[in-house]
Amino acid sequence: MDGILSPFNPGAGAAPPALTGRDDIREEVRICIERLRIGRHANGQLLVGLRGVGKTVLLERLLYEAEQRDSITLRLEAPEFKSLPASLAPALRVALLRMNRMQSAKEAVTRGLRALAGFVIGLKVSFGDIEVGMDYPPEPGLADCGDLELDLCALLVEAGRAARAAHTVLAIFIDEFQGMPQHELSSLLYALHRCTQLQLPVILIGAGLPPMIKHIGDAKSYAERMFDVHRLGPLTLEAARDAITEPAAQAGVTIQPAALDAIVEQSGAYPYFLQQWGKLTWRAASVSPITPDHVDNVSDAAIAALDDGFYGFRFERLTQPERSYLRAMAELGEGPHDSRRVAKAMGLPSELLEPVRNDLVTKGMLYTAPLGDAAFTVPRFHEFLKRIMPNTVEAEPV
Repeated sequence: MDGILSPFNPGAGAAPPALTGRDDIREEVRICIERLRIGRHANGQLLVGLRGVGKTVLLERLLYEAEQRDSITLRLEAPEFKSLPASLAPALRVALLRMNRMQSAKEAVTRGLRALAGFVIGLKVSFGDIEVGMDYPPEPGLADCGDLELDLCALLVEAGRAARAAHTVLAIFIDEFQGMPQHELSSLLYALHRCTQLQLPVILIGAGLPPMIKHIGDAKSYAERMFDVHRLGPLTLEAARDAITEPAAQAGVTIQPAALDAIVEQSGAYPYFLQQWGKLTWRAASVSPITPDHVDNVSDAAIAALDDGFYGFRFERLTQPERSYLRAMAELGEGPHDSRRVAKAMGLPSELLEPVRNDLVTKGMLYTAPLGDAAFTVPRFHEFLKRIMPNTVEAEPV
C-alpha cells in the first residue's frame, strides 16, 4: 500500500491519527478549566511518564481543546539554555493582548502589560536573555523589584485578574517540566499558589519525566497539594488496538486479529512504538488486509528503526563509562536498580561509580525512583543495550 497514504506517523510529539486511551485525562482537564472559569478551585495537572508514552502529544491536544473552549493558552518548553522569564514574558504579552479584545478586560489588561514592562526591566540584570516588546510604560512598584519570586507573583496575579475580567482562563502548558531550574520552578509555584489563594482563573498543565514530581516537591513544601498527577505508561490492550484499527479503518484497510495482536505485543503498547509498527506493516502490505506475515516481515526493521533513531541518538551522547554503567544495569533487567547492585555487577566500588550515575541522571538517561534506585527514562532501553552491546565484557569501564 502507498506509504504516502499511511495514517501512521512516528515522530517526536507528532499527533497520532487516533489519540486513544487518554479520554479520562482530557475530561479531567476540561472540568478543571471550566471550574476556574466560574470561580471554583481546580488543581494544576501533571502528565508524568517515560519517553515515547505520548506526553507531548497529549499536552498539545489538551492545549488545542482549551483553545476551542475560549481559554487563553501559553505553551512553553522548559529550556536548557533559556530562562523562564525569557520564555514566559513574550508568551504572556501575546496572551494579555488577546484578552484585550474584551471591553470589560481593557483596564485589567493595561495593568497587566504595565506589570510585564516592570517585570522585564526589573529582571533584565539577572536575566539578560529577556527580550519582549513594550506596549505600555511600567508602573513604579509593580512587578519591578528585581526579585524573581516576588515579581513573577505580581505579574501572574495581574494576568489572572485580566483573565477574570475577560471571563476566560489563563492556561499555562509547559513541556519537559523536569528541566526547569529549581529557583525558577520555586518562583513559578509561589506565583501559582498566590493565584489560587486569590481565586484567579490560572492553571498550569505540565508534562515531564518522573523526576519532575520530586523536583516540584523539593521546590515548595505545599506543592503536593497544588497538582493532580497522571502517570502515563503503555496503553491498555483495548486502547492500543484502537490506535491501530481506527485510522486503518478510516483509510479502508483492515487488519487481521492475529496481526493486530502481534503489533500490540511486539510494540509493548507504547504509543510511539505502535506508530512505528503501524507505519512499516502498512508499507509491507500490497493490499488490504494486513496479515501476521506482514508483521513478521517488518519486525526486524521496526526494531532497527528504533535502534537507529529513538534509542541511537541518546546512546551516541554517552561516554564509554556511562555506556558501561547502563549496560551493567541492563544485565540486571528493566529496573529500577540499586546503585550498589550495579556496582557489584561491575566489580567496582559504588562510590567510584557515583559520578557516572549522576551524569546519567543529568543527561536524562536515568531518573531516581522513589526508593532511591535508578531507572531508565526510555522504555525497553535495557533490551536495546543488550542488542548494541551483546557482550557483558564491554560493560567494563575504560
